[in-house]
Amino acid sequence: MTEVPTITLNDGNKMPQVGLGVFRIPDHDKARQTVEMALANGYRMIDTAEAYDNQIAVGEAIAESAVNRDDIFLTTKIWVSNMSFEKATKAIDHDLKELGTDYIDLVLLHQPYGDTFGAWNALEAAKSAGKIRSIGLSNFYPDQYMNLELAHEDKPAINQIEISPWFQQANDVKFFQGRNVAVEAWAQFANGKHDIFNNKVLTEIAETHHKTVGQVILRWLTQKSIIVIPKAVHDEHQKENINIFDFELTQDEMAKIGELDKGESQFFDHRDPAAIDDIFGESLKQLRDSE
Repeated sequence: MTEVPTITLNDGNKMPQVGLGVFRIPDHDKARQTVEMALANGYRMIDTAEAYDNQIAVGEAIAESAVNRDDIFLTTKIWVSNMSFEKATKAIDHDLKELGTDYIDLVLLHQPYGDTFGAWNALEAAKSAGKIRSIGLSNFYPDQYMNLELAHEDKPAINQIEISPWFQQANDVKFFQGRNVAVEAWAQFANGKHDIFNNKVLTEIAETHHKTVGQVILRWLTQKSIIVIPKAVHDEHQKENINIFDFELTQDEMAKIGELDKGESQFFDHRDPAAIDDIFGESLKQLRDSE
């Protein structure tokens, strides 16, 4: 079974560098089976979220697994509609119940909108109470991070952001890692956009190492000390994604991948007011109306 290295977070907790993401697996049975398969395949980190609508299935898979709970690193995220102290406090207890566990290894603020200060205070309180072991962010830009860090005692342990060969965010990665905040990538394969799996540079590197393009992308990220959480619902893909530590990319190969950066999100700009209103507006209205 593949030995997955760990990243030591700034709070001293250790996090596997490769995990399973379960975004867009809302079907209960499919989500449960996917997590069960991943745990059998050697995965020890599962990344879910309130917004994924599969926390119950994830919790059932962990409970039914032969793997000890303390050997599993479990992540979830607070959604925008719960982004206040009171709502986040209730949401954490709800997440614990859905996941069927008495602690969560890592809880993130899923998006930088709403009362993020209040929600962060709730994470700090839950961490002090032993309900959460590490707390962090998702989709925060450096200035948003600095604003939150300077106003609070507990420093975020991690920031989960979009990173792929098409959108490398090199300056942001350098900023966060320079402040001892771990960086975790989502959408590592850019959802297959721009025919990424047939890109000439990536396929040539993959052929050199007798690996797949997906494995090359994940190895490129992990060699940059970035944590990865590729989604995979098939056994062969799960095994492929975790089997990336028996080869190493050269500096020249790393540089060639670095030249593929298109410098723009492959999904949406988190700072575009229209996108924020379109994607998160309803959740923010729910938050406002419930306060």
